[in-house]
Amino acid sequence: MKQRVFNTILIAALALNLYIGTRSYLNSAQTKTGEDVFVQMEKFTRVMEEVRRHYVDPDKVAYGDLVENALQGMITQLDPHSEYMNAKRHEDLRSDTRQQFGGIGVIISIRNDWLTVIEPMEDGPGAKAGLRSGDQIVKIEGAPTEGFTSQDAVDLLRGKPGTDVTVTIRRGEQKNQSITLTREIIKTKSVRDLNGRGEYKLLEEQFGYARINSFSERTADELEDALTSMEEAGMKALVLDLRDNPGGLLTQSARVAEKFLKRGELVVFTEGRKQREQERLVALGANPRTMPLVVLINENSASASEIVAGCLQDHKRAELVGAKSFGKGSVQTILPLRDGSAIRLTTAKYFTPTRRTIHEKGIKPDHAVDMTAEQYRDVQIKRQPGGYEDLPEEEQKRIDAAEDLQLKKALEVLRSKLADQ
Repeated sequence: MKQRVFNTILIAALALNLYIGTRSYLNSAQTKTGEDVFVQMEKFTRVMEEVRRHYVDPDKVAYGDLVENALQGMITQLDPHSEYMNAKRHEDLRSDTRQQFGGIGVIISIRNDWLTVIEPMEDGPGAKAGLRSGDQIVKIEGAPTEGFTSQDAVDLLRGKPGTDVTVTIRRGEQKNQSITLTREIIKTKSVRDLNGRGEYKLLEEQFGYARINSFSERTADELEDALTSMEEAGMKALVLDLRDNPGGLLTQSARVAEKFLKRGELVVFTEGRKQREQERLVALGANPRTMPLVVLINENSASASEIVAGCLQDHKRAELVGAKSFGKGSVQTILPLRDGSAIRLTTAKYFTPTRRTIHEKGIKPDHAVDMTAEQYRDVQIKRQPGGYEDLPEEEQKRIDAAEDLQLKKALEVLRSKLADQ
């Protein structure tokens, strides 16, 4: 009896000792973690104060600037697709996905080292003021644009609707002219026809063609309108052009792919660290198109465009023509902050229906047809010849001879498919 009591007391003491020891260990671990965080935060604060006290240019060391720069550095070091966005950059991103923003309504790019109007948008402020394709924008609000990137120009040209912006234009040999434009709400289109006019005329042998520039809020609806228009004209087969498409909204890529898939077929799935990053998107549409289909891709087709291409290839619904895609198969989640800024953070990776990894691998075409950047650019200028007349004669001859080898191969594949039916 005494032995039993002794054993009971001993077991209870050991249990109490184990409980106290475990609690002590956990508290110690939590304290140690807290100390590590505190030490690192103290180091960050110390560095920031030293920079503020000693840096030669006091205009560059305001607390807000230092913190913003530190956040950018911290996030961009994770991977090329994660970033810290200040409030303006975040709003610009939201405007792009909504396909609506305040601006002057021109598509711009760097051509021959100068900021150049590629295309004035129909009924936009630029078109109404007489801007033409090929016009060089040499100044914005009096500031020379030499050395500008396209994003530098976008930051200055976009703004609140109703506000003015003055641009100085150089057109061929004419004298530079300054034009004041009033910004308006600009609504862009992400689906275009071969010549960018939205007419969707059929190519030879009743082949349809639609190009998706990016995946935004209205992309699937725009594609549906284009398909309907071409079907009414007697379309028998389709070329879907995803070249130079950098991606966009994941949900829109699924809504585009499902137009050619049976209901319930898997489009894409994601895997990440947390359960909410595990996602499967399937085709939800009814009466999918069954016409022969070829998808064009190149080395600049990325993200959502790779999802569509890989999905249709896996289900043997389309053959791919062009060059291996970019290989951007990671999911970025936008995490808004209270001041309007946000973090774009990689949280998962995409996989095609047959579990192929897109990230850093890309999607390989069924028919490889390479085109140089210069060849592709010449084809685009030939279709939308803004500024063509101002080019040197030798360059004009090269553009006249330009041929879209990838589209040519796509049409060959479609002819073969129709012949086999």
